[in-house]
Amino acid sequence: MDGSKEMGVGVGLRNVSSHCSISEMDDYDLSRLLDKPRLNIERQRSFDERSLSELSIGLARGGLDNFESTCSPGGRSGFETPASSARNSFEPHPMVADAWEALRRSLVYFRGQPVGTIAAVDHASEEVLNYDQVFVRDFVPSALAFLMNGEPDIVKNFLLKTLYLQGWEKRIDRFKLGEGAMPASFKVLHDPIRKTDTLIADFGESAIGRVAPVDSGFWWIILLRAYTKSTGDLTLAETSDCQKGMKLILTLCLSEGFDTFPTLLCADGCSMIDRRMGVYGYPIEIQALFFMALRCALAMLKPDTEGKEFIERIVKRLHALSYHMRSYFWLDFQQLNDIYRYKTEEYSHTAVNKFNVIPDSIPEWVFDFMPTRGGYFIGNVSPARMDFRWFALGNCVAIMSSLATPEQSMAIMDLLESRWEELVGEMPLKISYPAIESHEWRIVTGCDPKNTRWSYHNGGSWPVLLWLLTAACIKTGRPQIARRAIELAENRLLKDNWPEYYDGKTGRYIGKQARKYQTWSIAGYLVAKMMLEDPSHLGMISLEEDKQMKPALKRSSSWTC
Repeated sequence: MDGSKEMGVGVGLRNVSSHCSISEMDDYDLSRLLDKPRLNIERQRSFDERSLSELSIGLARGGLDNFESTCSPGGRSGFETPASSARNSFEPHPMVADAWEALRRSLVYFRGQPVGTIAAVDHASEEVLNYDQVFVRDFVPSALAFLMNGEPDIVKNFLLKTLYLQGWEKRIDRFKLGEGAMPASFKVLHDPIRKTDTLIADFGESAIGRVAPVDSGFWWIILLRAYTKSTGDLTLAETSDCQKGMKLILTLCLSEGFDTFPTLLCADGCSMIDRRMGVYGYPIEIQALFFMALRCALAMLKPDTEGKEFIERIVKRLHALSYHMRSYFWLDFQQLNDIYRYKTEEYSHTAVNKFNVIPDSIPEWVFDFMPTRGGYFIGNVSPARMDFRWFALGNCVAIMSSLATPEQSMAIMDLLESRWEELVGEMPLKISYPAIESHEWRIVTGCDPKNTRWSYHNGGSWPVLLWLLTAACIKTGRPQIARRAIELAENRLLKDNWPEYYDGKTGRYIGKQARKYQTWSIAGYLVAKMMLEDPSHLGMISLEEDKQMKPALKRSSSWTC
């Protein structure tokens, strides 16, 4: 799991036992919020399909009134047996019932209400560490599973509790963090004597390396949109608290500085890969999540005076970010050949080698790894540096958010198929490829004993990534790839008691420090199964391509870049 799950939480933070200050939202008549009568979902053009040019201030006055939610079937509440199995025309896999039972065992309650799921329920482990906390990124697949099963209440509770925690003062030593920072995790302390529940949060001050989670705020915005799309409940996103929460997050990442690129500059260990792994700079995972969160926020911000300003800034940033990522992070056979032939020390606006990348710095493995048909977004691009490693989460999110063009999305799928043994092997899915080892491992990781070669974040295989892979496969019209991966997982996951990750070049061995009954391994499997069985669920976590997005640089490549 996360490297930050090794320390206690909430050191120096005040204990809060009072009720969340967020008021309960009134129930509005949804028909009053929409400009026109609801039509058949298949015949609608969703808010997300509109071009960004339409969302410039002139047309922004529609706001959330134009957010046409695609509601997942079911509409159930409470925590019961999975609704998805009842809706499907075929018998569910025997693992599904076991997975739901395990997922419900991980529920965390605050004053009688479910507010999240803990990271792992591994009673065999001698040390709990912080696997008994609710992590923002870890809860996302759990939230999607409950939404797809018609159980949105826990997701709403989670969104409100983390929003409440966002308002806390956040300090590390004598430095105060940005107001919009979301917690990495929180814990509920139950006092059986006083009969009180207390929330304690970690904003990075207890994590390995003391790094704030950049991805938490992005996942929160993405999950808010998923809740809105799934339930049709526009009122939650429209509340002043949620609007303020989104704006605080956006203020952090849209602030002006010395940046010459539209990408976000980050420290190592600020996302799922939360230990030192050489992903400092402009990691693909953060850039893809940033892009997706901007598009989700654009769909939910109200066009009041302050909202219009944010909408304008988001639209401009999205155009610049998509151009930058599609042009400079994209790698296929032709682009690799072009980089190999780069000239260096170019000084002018007409420079081809804009980042002054030295061709001799290209690692040998990438020449054999790159198929003639296929491509992917590389791990990092910054001055004189290109990290050619494959990172699964960033590439899958790029497909889901339409950061990748349709041609690039298909190329990523082609790469997965042609390099199946390397990227999937015996247990989906490699979080990164290839592993770094020997001298490079010592320099890049600082001799990290947890990130040894083909283990944990250094080329380990993570079952949670199944849901992201499945979403990408369905969106690109290639569900057979997801089915193949899920079948592989079903051979081992239940028998192995739902491990956190697997080790080895092909993912054959349970990870040396992997927790059992890892919640997001369980939830990731359930979400993948439910999306395959009912592809309409994809709508809550997928964004269609914006037809007006500026095209990327043209290259003599078989793929559009």
